[in-house]
Amino acid sequence: MPLSIGILSTYPPTQCGLATFSSSLADALEAAGSAVGVVSAVDVAERAPSRRVAHHLVRNGRNAPAAARVLNDFDVVIVQHEFGIYGGADGEHLIDVLDEVSSRLIVVAHTVLRQPSVHQRDVLKRIIHRADAVVTMTLTARRRLIDDYGIDGRKVVVIPHGATTMVPTPAAARRPGAPRLLTWGLIGPGKGIESVVDALSMLRALDPQPRYEVVGQTHPRVLERDGEAYRDRVRAHAVELGVSHLVTFRPAYLDRDSLHRVISDADLVVLPYESHEQVTSGVLIEAVAAGKPVVATAFPHAVELLRSGAGITVPHGDPKALAHAIQRVICEPDLAESMVRRAAAAAVESSWPRVASRYQELGARLADAALVA
Repeated sequence: MPLSIGILSTYPPTQCGLATFSSSLADALEAAGSAVGVVSAVDVAERAPSRRVAHHLVRNGRNAPAAARVLNDFDVVIVQHEFGIYGGADGEHLIDVLDEVSSRLIVVAHTVLRQPSVHQRDVLKRIIHRADAVVTMTLTARRRLIDDYGIDGRKVVVIPHGATTMVPTPAAARRPGAPRLLTWGLIGPGKGIESVVDALSMLRALDPQPRYEVVGQTHPRVLERDGEAYRDRVRAHAVELGVSHLVTFRPAYLDRDSLHRVISDADLVVLPYESHEQVTSGVLIEAVAAGKPVVATAFPHAVELLRSGAGITVPHGDPKALAHAIQRVICEPDLAESMVRRAAAAAVESSWPRVASRYQELGARLADAALVA
């Protein structure tokens, strides 16, 4: 009998990386034969939930027992964990739900901080204590859980972030004209977009000069707190450096097909993130799966994934190094083509069907162990 799987996470129409991840995983699990239902973490419960959503877990609400009862109808529950999305300090209200869950439990740790606060460390350890297995998406995150959090390594499994594979566009088939640089995702401080603007100002000698497109809405939490202050600062910075005509903002949250068309049109994906902590990046894996050369700051997931030659990492806070890397990809066709080939090889294990199969295998193993016990 097919394994039934419940997912606890944010979920569309919520617009965030975790929601997108959960929707894609659910699609792939269903395609592979699993019955899938979702308990969606929301600020306010909706009267007409989207497809698959069996229940709403209201942040800062008191409906943890009801959410747990829904999840207990599934053989296995996959919990997507990020700090702050489940209510309470550092998302500690999630623990109230997990205390009531009797199904086999897989926790997916999207963020594993190297230097968490005392409370963050305590919350994550308590969540993991309740899990039957923990999934990280990189070896770096797995090592942190074992070395820094004291988690038993036998409990921690690495399953890569899923991605939709795309057929790479050969250099000879690309549209002529200015090279197209792309950054996408929710926008806010720490995204590092201003460093790409700095790099553009150092590439004036290129003819034609590269164009840079930034696709994505401002992060809802940032928008609520600061409005469009960050985007406005970057625009003003581009004007100050005389490169505003090279920078285009597209403040939209694109559906999957529209986003793939934007990615397909890009010559180079630039991920200038300021964080030294990021052990998981869905944007990075999507770029690699699309067969696009990548230039990224040396955040952990980029260092781990791009060491195969699928991209170039540069030090944080070094626009000159960023400009040099961008120029190399643009001006050295053999390097760009090598990146495309290596990206295609790296993407094999990250296809959504393969990732879904890994989760099914893990869930079945846990369910079988529960029957034996």
